[in-house]
Amino acid sequence: MITNEQVIQACRQVNDPEITLDIYTLGLIYETRVEDDKIYILMTYTTPLCPFGERMKQELTQELQKLNPKDIQIEVTFSPKWEATDELRELLGV
Repeated sequence: MITNEQVIQACRQVNDPEITLDIYTLGLIYETRVEDDKIYILMTYTTPLCPFGERMKQELTQELQKLNPKDIQIEVTFSPKWEATDELRELLGV
């Protein structure tokens, strides 16, 4: 049985190539859900025109496949728009 924590750990294996932090820490993952070994993820990119968006989505799919799910659904949204949190800004030194 796949756990939500395993899904989060998979998200932590995928880095945004421009910022070099994982997509979970960056706050690009809005929701993770596991039901009957089916994985659902709601995520965003740093901008709608992110040149690495599809690449990150593909890498996330590859990481999630290692959990042997029955199905993987990754939905990309831009509502709400991604914004770095104060904690993330501090971590990045911005």
